[in-house]
Amino acid sequence: MTTLTRRPPSAPAHEPQDDSTRGAWLLVAQREIVTRVMNKAFVIGLLVSLAVIAALAAFFTWQSSRVDTYTVAVAGSDTTAVASAATAAELAAAEDDGTELEVLEVADDDAARTALSAGDADVWLHPGDDGWVLAGEGQPDGTVSRLLGTAVEQEVLAANAEAAGASLAELSEGAALTTEALDPEAMGEQTLFFASFALSFLFFAGAIGSGMMIASSVVEEKQSRLVEIIATAVPLRQLLAGKILGSSVIAVGQNLLFAGVGLAAVVASPVAIALPALSTSLIWFVVFFAVGFLALAALYAVAGALASRSEDLQYTSTPMTMIVMGVYFLTFSASGSFLTVLSYVPIANVVAMPARVLSGDTTWWEPVVSLLILAAFAVLALLVSERAFRGALMQTGGRISWKQALRAEA
Repeated sequence: MTTLTRRPPSAPAHEPQDDSTRGAWLLVAQREIVTRVMNKAFVIGLLVSLAVIAALAAFFTWQSSRVDTYTVAVAGSDTTAVASAATAAELAAAEDDGTELEVLEVADDDAARTALSAGDADVWLHPGDDGWVLAGEGQPDGTVSRLLGTAVEQEVLAANAEAAGASLAELSEGAALTTEALDPEAMGEQTLFFASFALSFLFFAGAIGSGMMIASSVVEEKQSRLVEIIATAVPLRQLLAGKILGSSVIAVGQNLLFAGVGLAAVVASPVAIALPALSTSLIWFVVFFAVGFLALAALYAVAGALASRSEDLQYTSTPMTMIVMGVYFLTFSASGSFLTVLSYVPIANVVAMPARVLSGDTTWWEPVVSLLILAAFAVLALLVSERAFRGALMQTGGRISWKQALRAEA
């Protein structure tokens, strides 16, 4: 059975409330910030995270601008194959999607097979028993197959049209398909997915890292009984406020650094046209995160107060960790109506609403309403957490529950 030890007789029966303690929360916040900034592990972790983000951004930029070149082997005596390969090369150049085709004319089919085996050619285009065949050592690349398929179709259709006494232009009149972007700044699905993943990651890293830091700080002070000394000079309510504020400043500042590195990488990437939309979405994310983290920080502080030893922290912080992980996994993969619902659910709306803003799927009032809902939740979480924190912090002798903390005299 868990034994609860009340506040020791030497501790004050009530919190100090004189004028000298009114600004104590600010001193606590400053202490939290300075302690974190001077922590070598935190600084090293921050630098490593920035380096990883920069490396991933550089890789994404390189991947987006990388050109894949494929060599197509054709028998020089087969004029249709040569013309088809040349047409496919022109189509690839017109699309400018990172694929280039080069034509390698060989003497015959045996020479083409030799070129494939030697690695001098990636694919071999030749006529088959019923149509055309694109051969490769393995399965030919999908983009190459599409380009050559379109080119062969055009060449064969032109030959058939000429044989029928018509022209390709006459046969294909009215069949041209053009594309139009109603919103030139709209992002593609792939870019939107990666951007949503980045927002989810920023939330996860900031919430878990800073949340566990505040919980560890509370339980260390409680385990060393330092909190009993602090409580004689600082009201517990102000102690909690200072810890929440200090951790929030660190968490928001950390995410601003991460976002800044990401935006800098976007400027040098092919998706730079989407920079205005990304910037707007990130601004909303920072605002939502700042409000939402107030609630999470309070809950993590209570997790630290519920524990009597550092070993208990893994158990007491599990509910918050599960919430953060749930938001992380749900939001970056959500879409459609499900994403719309999540954009109004606290804490999930920290990521879901900015993601919707990024996709252009919101009107001006939706983020405002969602933020008000999140703020109301944060106020409720702060009120409940403050009560539980004051009821649990001075309890020693073992891990206690939320129910016990809320019922205890503060």
